[in-house]
Amino acid sequence: MLRALPGDFWRLWLVGMVTTTVRWLETVAVGIVVYQQTDSPFLVAVITMLRLLPMGLFGAFLGAFAERFDRRLTLAGLLGLLAVTSAALSAIAWTGPLDIWLLALGAFVNGCGWATDNPLRRMIMGEAVGRDRMATAMALDVGAANASRMVGPTAGGLLLAGIGIEGAFLLSAILYLTAIAATLAVHSRLPPSPGAGAILGRTWEAIAIVFRDQRLAATMLVTVIYNVFAWPFTSMIPVIARDRLQLGPEGVGILTSFDGIGAFAGALALAMWLTPGWHARGYVGGVAVYLLGVIGFALAPDPILAGAALLLTGLAGAAFSTLQATIVYLAAPTEMRSRVLGVLSVCIGTGPIGFVWLGWLASRIGAAEAMVITGALGLLALAATQPLWRRI
Repeated sequence: MLRALPGDFWRLWLVGMVTTTVRWLETVAVGIVVYQQTDSPFLVAVITMLRLLPMGLFGAFLGAFAERFDRRLTLAGLLGLLAVTSAALSAIAWTGPLDIWLLALGAFVNGCGWATDNPLRRMIMGEAVGRDRMATAMALDVGAANASRMVGPTAGGLLLAGIGIEGAFLLSAILYLTAIAATLAVHSRLPPSPGAGAILGRTWEAIAIVFRDQRLAATMLVTVIYNVFAWPFTSMIPVIARDRLQLGPEGVGILTSFDGIGAFAGALALAMWLTPGWHARGYVGGVAVYLLGVIGFALAPDPILAGAALLLTGLAGAAFSTLQATIVYLAAPTEMRSRVLGVLSVCIGTGPIGFVWLGWLASRIGAAEAMVITGALGLLALAATQPLWRRI
């Protein structure tokens, strides 16, 4: 099965693994630094939220915008921007403490690169492997991303403890250079689409398709529920780990990696055994189990139970992440896949609502209590929308 996948898939797979490693490395390191400087769970959530904000602001337009250019070169250029940003932050950090606004700016720029993942990298990947192997390709891609969630948080915590935030950003810049090299080695080409100049019109056309197609609309709805009520809990992991579990930077990084361990195992299992008949159940069920894991993590009295809860969120998150892009890619009209994947990025970009809500609530009643309430609200939202997501 793995040998049947083309070389371009593995190059793009490597790009995804590297960029996700950097994302988690920086998320943990920056989250710890922000909390050390401010003692504010709200600011930790806001900084993490800025990595998602570009999806909500620009996601729908990026799919149409990407159709105007060679997607491989566009992806390489964006990775170059991310490398320069991380290198600049590292250089500034060597001279003294980084201001919070600089960390916020770096998070936002990183989010701009993240917002292009579906309409650029995964679009090229889908064309390279074809419809029949898309689910397998996505499972392996999610597996790589989640393997990086084992490495990235641990590396971020260790670098922060041993060198400082400047070491974390320097490693990020080096890793981005390897991703650029892998991108430029891709042979597949997606030439600019004819008539791709009317970005607003083509964007609206994709949105209209999503609203008309019940399967696409229901998939997007579940994505919104996940990103508003489930995903934001990751911003509170450093807060819970330090205040409730009494862990240092190294412990925070290792604990966070348990989510990645579970997700990596889940993605490998999906790659071997997933069948189309389980797409809808795995997708929606993954969100429900993830929310239960969030509540379990918030209530865990010690690091062992907290790690077990994160293993559960990882397993469930793997099902959700694998099937999210797969269902949208297969359901979208062929000529509109890039644009519909851009709409998916907007739905993912609703996450800032959840991050701001969770951070605000945590600053008033405590991080653990805020996570339990938010997880319960997510389960209620999932139950209330059952007539809609049954159409997936």
